[in-house]
Amino acid sequence: MKKLVNSLLVLSSTIVFSACGVTTPDNAESSSEATNQSTEESADAASGASEQEEYADPSELEDNYDVVIVGAGGAGMSAAIQAKEDGANPVILEKLPVAGGNTTKSSGGMNASETKFQEAEDIEDSNDTFYDDTLEGGQKTNDKELLRYFVDHSSDAIDWLDNMGITLNNISYSGGASVQRIHRPEDGSAVGGYLVEGLLRNVDENDIPIFVNTDVTKINEENGQVNGIEIEMDGDKRTIDADAVAVTTGGYGANEEMIEEYRPDLEGYVSTNSEGSTGDGIKMIEELGGQTVDMDQIQVHPTVIQEDGTLVSETVRGEGAILVDQKGERFFNEMETRDKVSDAITDLPEEEAYLIFDDALANRAKQVDFYQEQGFVESGDTIEELAQEIDVPADNLTETLDSWNEAVDNEEDSDFGRETAMDYDLTEGPFYAIKIAPGIHHTMGGVKINTDTEVLDEEDQAISGLYAAGELTGGLHGNNRIGGNAVADIVIFGRQAGTQATKFAQENN
Repeated sequence: MKKLVNSLLVLSSTIVFSACGVTTPDNAESSSEATNQSTEESADAASGASEQEEYADPSELEDNYDVVIVGAGGAGMSAAIQAKEDGANPVILEKLPVAGGNTTKSSGGMNASETKFQEAEDIEDSNDTFYDDTLEGGQKTNDKELLRYFVDHSSDAIDWLDNMGITLNNISYSGGASVQRIHRPEDGSAVGGYLVEGLLRNVDENDIPIFVNTDVTKINEENGQVNGIEIEMDGDKRTIDADAVAVTTGGYGANEEMIEEYRPDLEGYVSTNSEGSTGDGIKMIEELGGQTVDMDQIQVHPTVIQEDGTLVSETVRGEGAILVDQKGERFFNEMETRDKVSDAITDLPEEEAYLIFDDALANRAKQVDFYQEQGFVESGDTIEELAQEIDVPADNLTETLDSWNEAVDNEEDSDFGRETAMDYDLTEGPFYAIKIAPGIHHTMGGVKINTDTEVLDEEDQAISGLYAAGELTGGLHGNNRIGGNAVADIVIFGRQAGTQATKFAQENN
């Protein structure tokens, strides 16, 4: 099951997810006149990042800004747009040649409760239920203040995106959720590329500059207050002054040394992360005395293609797929939390399993189109033919599918107690299988913040003028992140970082 991490160039020569489904880098438009095209295409393939029509010319970088945002993923762009709405003139600095980062790789959706889209579909949900599900999923180790803020502002975040033309009105199940809560693009496609494309469009419309190939190497402070950053751009080093700094550089899922330091048991696991997820922001904040929490909590996702780290979206299970072992038999509740499903797969003799689904599901979960294009999907017109393709006993697989379809019909999974994502049976051929095993996916640990996204020092005091949001922060998810909470995290706390950094800059200018 374990694979060596080959430079963590995840999804190399693969895709850029878009609002319309999937686009290959060969068809994507060039995003920057200011960078070398061959370098950009290489980084785009490695990071899975989305593209913007034009990035800011390096010659236009000023020496001073009221709000500097470090990192151009979903959290950074959310922070920048919100800061602009609140009256700031923010700038975004990104070390890679393209924006998007890990956000582009997100394939599931965004969790939110009490939304207008849930109401339209008569889905009964509440912030308290969302809170309880996340607390249970995190093994009750979550930072409760962050979690309370998170769930209470999730619906507003959905509305905020919708008002910008980023509509997530297709709702499904995710592992660990007791109700349909994960919000996706209307056509059911991957959320990451759609979200990044929409955020980039709004960044552009708001005249917010993004400088790519800009490596922030240090956060400066004077008399206990952050007052700027140091960067390297085109081989030159510069100091940029700022009234406030918001760090949104992501986690450390692509940093082998950090993974081995905090979780030596995960050495050699394949990773789903962008090459840019190397923990830079965490390290810079630690140098300022910032506190970190839960650094040993690294989420392993159960359904990852081992050859290259491609993540098979939880949407596939959320739409009704089942997992079977090499005997062609189910072995666990597929909609349990990611940590438990991953452990169940690792406990199998072969340490891998197959996702099984039918053609009707493939038409509902648009991500399957990409998996098919990449050659990850085995198929058969009948269950028996599929069993032959994946070398499992045909009688067992047929019996497994019959039992599952009966459970769906009776609305009761007596074998493994699955209670969600049982709306559709698996009866419409052709039938499909994807071989998967666990892989490193999300780092739950990181910088400690409060609900104002202020970075806290070892004494739990705010570091003046410094804010952080997204995967580089810790505490919200506890020991295990619920699928769909990462996108919600970057939007909800990204917006809060933009608001609070702007407020600080305005009050101290």
